[in-house]
Amino acid sequence: MIDTLLAVPMLLGIDWMDPEWLLDRFGDQMFWVSVAIVFIECGLLFPILPGDSLLFSVGLFVHRSQAGEAGIDIGIVTACVILSLAAFLGNVVGYEIGRAIGEPLQEHTGRFIKKKYFDQTHEFFEKYGARALVLGRFVPIVRTFITVVAGIGKMDRRHFFVWSFVGAVLWATGLTLLGYFLGGIEFLQHNIEAAVLVIVFVSVLPMAVEFWRHRKAATADTDA
Repeated sequence: MIDTLLAVPMLLGIDWMDPEWLLDRFGDQMFWVSVAIVFIECGLLFPILPGDSLLFSVGLFVHRSQAGEAGIDIGIVTACVILSLAAFLGNVVGYEIGRAIGEPLQEHTGRFIKKKYFDQTHEFFEKYGARALVLGRFVPIVRTFITVVAGIGKMDRRHFFVWSFVGAVLWATGLTLLGYFLGGIEFLQHNIEAAVLVIVFVSVLPMAVEFWRHRKAATADTDA
């Protein structure tokens, strides 16, 4: 469930999963390709996309450009704002899809839309409530379906927008800034595969912290 779903195919050489390949092919326009991918992954029920990897890599490539090497020539603040908006607007679209036609979709099993994805996401939502819109950002597949599940459940729009916006900023801005600040490490600049391992760690961290909190609370209840 974590970003190893994306790291493994990238490391195996699937071109469009490789940020370096995207940069070589599209140059500066890779940024807008990344914006489109983030939007699609967050709202259009297409879960197997390298969102985490791209966000991290955009930050890294912005730093690379500022250092005078081939990268993405855009300000880091501008990049973070646009990517966060893409993630948020993708969620809004996913939510509206859920409200409009989500219930029939739950029973559908196709290549990318599977009933088990909805079931797993529903369990995630039931466990964490509104926080799932933030935590789910860091979990591939859940990230794609969580907003549809919120729409199916008719979650209050204002409540949804607030939590979704917080999640979008923490995810998109957080990972992009992480790539930007770690871009000063020359080894990571030229070894994207190693950078992906950093992304895996970051993806797991929020869930690990939440698991530890629940484990601690359960232990306290048992002692009581």
